[in-house]
Amino acid sequence: MARPVIAIVGRPNVGKSTIFNRVIGDRLAIVEDKPGVTRDRLYGTGEWNGKPFSIIDTGGIEIDGEDEIMKSVRMQAELAIEEADVIIFMADAKSGLTHADDEVAQMLFRSGKPVVLAVNKVDNQGRMDEVYEFYGLGFGEPIAISGSHGLGIGDLLDAAVSLLPEQTDDGYDEDVIRVALIGRPNVGKSSLVNALLGEDRVIVSNVAGTTRDAIDTPFERDGQRYVLIDTAGMRKRGKVYESTEKYSVMRAMKAIERADVVCVLINGEEGIIEQDKHIAGYAHEAGKASIFVVNKWDVVDKDEKTMQNFSQNIRDHFLFMSYAPIVYLSALTKQRLQKLLPVVNHVSEQHAMRIQTHLLNDVISDAVAINPPPSDKGKRLRINYVTQVAIKPPTIVVFVNDPEIMHFSYERYLENKIRAAFNFEGTPIRIFSRRKSEED
Repeated sequence: MARPVIAIVGRPNVGKSTIFNRVIGDRLAIVEDKPGVTRDRLYGTGEWNGKPFSIIDTGGIEIDGEDEIMKSVRMQAELAIEEADVIIFMADAKSGLTHADDEVAQMLFRSGKPVVLAVNKVDNQGRMDEVYEFYGLGFGEPIAISGSHGLGIGDLLDAAVSLLPEQTDDGYDEDVIRVALIGRPNVGKSSLVNALLGEDRVIVSNVAGTTRDAIDTPFERDGQRYVLIDTAGMRKRGKVYESTEKYSVMRAMKAIERADVVCVLINGEEGIIEQDKHIAGYAHEAGKASIFVVNKWDVVDKDEKTMQNFSQNIRDHFLFMSYAPIVYLSALTKQRLQKLLPVVNHVSEQHAMRIQTHLLNDVISDAVAINPPPSDKGKRLRINYVTQVAIKPPTIVVFVNDPEIMHFSYERYLENKIRAAFNFEGTPIRIFSRRKSEED
């Protein structure tokens, strides 16, 4: 099920990131406390009036150099036009209408996409007069907001969400495993698709960005049906796009949203780079089953410790995904290729696993007996009851006397005990603390 997409567009310093952070709330901030998760965010998820959506902060995409500002603004608008279902066009009441605003407006008009115009930094009633000139952009009534004070955000989301299309089902049966292949350009995604299918279904070239869009390829192996969601086209042609790695991350998002299992491809020849962490971090935050696939293993000079050392390197760089198994292969020579699909099947099962409540409570009782919960200011955490409320990923609610004293480290301890007891592998586990109500 793919979420519709809202993009926030506008020239620099109009407050795009502030609005983005208000819309996504503190969900990403919680994730960022975990070691190894990159803090550089431009894509998140939100929900308003019961409608879930993805949201892009194009303020996170910039080109260095003052003389490049207009080029940067233009690029951001182009990205948003291509990716978004609805665009929030942000301007700034303090600085008034500018030539850059006009230029973005012209691009948005030509796109035909629905646009909601928001004028930021309207911090008091006296500023309302400064909003009227923005009617001249031609997008109807501007919505006055203040990102810093949180004013008008509800009105803005009402307007944006009302224009979103319904979530669409991709039409595949429940027993089909959707597998997304993600990774930076030239890591071998298309080659891996071809190797798995045993035929050249996808154009392969060593030029980054040869294929443009995500391509769905259904196939069957040993009675199990799969759909490969190949994101080989995560970077568009053209120097503007090549100047930012973040674009390829943005293109991966839709594939991750739709997937059950995400294969994070790493170039065995080049090793791990920062962008790999960006891409893997999104799969983790989306709660998907994940596998690290180290490709081009045929060209790596190896001794008896090479694989062990490379695995340790992955574990050191991706501390937040210690649950993800690692598969080494070569898409080109098909060496070790047969090892991948059994691991895909395994992590897909783990991702959809449901644990009976009494078994879960037994494991937590034992864990508490071995390592009692922490206390804070003289008040000790008491765990009353535990239950699994969702799958994909397994989501567990811990009912406690006071969620405020459930420390992150104790939550991690409980997660590790659950993993060990039920052999969860390849899937994140979400744990939420809730207060046990008095009448329970």
